[in-house]
Amino acid sequence: MNRSALLAVVPLVLVASTLHAQGVLIAPTAVFIDARSRTASLMVVNPNDQTAEVEIGTLFGYPVTDSTGQLILRTVEAPDSTLPSAAAWIKPFPRRMTLVPHAQQTVRLLVTPPPGLPDGEYWARIVVTARGGQIPMTAASDSGGVRVGLSVEVRTILPLLYRKGRLRGELAMSALRAERSGDSLVIQAHFERTGTAAALGTARGELVDSTGKARATFTTPLTAYYSVDPRFTLPLSGVLPGQYRLRFEVAPGRQDLASENIIPFKAVRDSLTVQVH
Repeated sequence: MNRSALLAVVPLVLVASTLHAQGVLIAPTAVFIDARSRTASLMVVNPNDQTAEVEIGTLFGYPVTDSTGQLILRTVEAPDSTLPSAAAWIKPFPRRMTLVPHAQQTVRLLVTPPPGLPDGEYWARIVVTARGGQIPMTAASDSGGVRVGLSVEVRTILPLLYRKGRLRGELAMSALRAERSGDSLVIQAHFERTGTAAALGTARGELVDSTGKARATFTTPLTAYYSVDPRFTLPLSGVLPGQYRLRFEVAPGRQDLASENIIPFKAVRDSLTVQVH
């Protein structure tokens, strides 16, 4: 049986500190690899004043939502053939490196899929672990102050999508609902990826009055690898009591991703009447 775990949305900081717990910088923040090239590169930069020991690894995981609509990362320790995992095929060169302060290193990612791989989209997560620096601590003793330090480790997890053949984007939305919570309108809906590629889109909502004028809006990225039930918050500051229409849509494309990496899908839309008290 596969062992799975739920992790907070990345990046993941194993030891949190505002002192010397900075991690490395990585670009790009999402990796897309085509079966024709089977390669990609990462740029790893150490922006800190301490040397960083960096290690590159992989795991299989994809975003889901918990019972509150919070986005989390579900990971599977030993994915079987029923899951579209590319984690075992990815070889980083170099896998380990030492970066002196303000240095940078290019990491090449080589994908070696098994022969006869069916067309489709396969997923992995690139795990960049940076070790270096210390959180200073002082402990009192009979002989005076003793200065000690706590070593810091920072992990950053990036998505990798490996694509082979022709893919089809498609997203279904249902169960749109909204209720007031404090000074905001909380919106939830169910999304199901029905195509052959993860849906990478942007959710937009607006609250319009009887004249059609938007009185409140929000925009946020939305990703559906399988199904998600995310929670959106629409601030109601300045919105007067009354009846409004909530218009909601998810369209393909994200501001943080290049358009050529998006598998297009037909935008999904819905609306409902909302009473603001």
